Amino acid sequence: MINNNQTLRLIDANLNRLKEGIRVIEDIFRYSFNDKNTALKLKSLRHLCRVENYLEVLASRDVKNDVLRESIKSEQNRDDLNSILIANFKRAQESSRVLEELTKLTSIKTSENFKYIRYELYNLEIVLTNITSNSK
Repeated sequence: MINNNQTLRLIDANLNRLKEGIRVIEDIFRYSFNDKNTALKLKSLRHLCRVENYLEVLASRDVKNDVLRESIKSEQNRDDLNSILIANFKRAQESSRVLEELTKLTSIKTSENFKYIRYELYNLEIVLTNITSNSK
């Protein structure tokens, strides 16, 4: 297991970011499009977002001292559902890449899991952004 608190904090932040990004996409397809199959696919992908040392990771959380806690302008502006979808795909993809790299320190299997999630998100992004951009 990783003992470095800073690395654990990185994992915690990116695990949260990954799950949150997927959840936003999932909810768009669940509630706005009533697309059960897509929502289920995203839900199962979100449930793959885990690490074995969760309690240790959770203990490293330090929201109070997050130096970039405040939102920047580009994070506050969204034009439509499609822009929200794209922003959350990017958020989830970037986080899965960080997790893929960091978990190489402890488990190639876990690292490969995050790589799988990332590539699934790349594929889903193509299909799902076409759906939302055509629904305008």
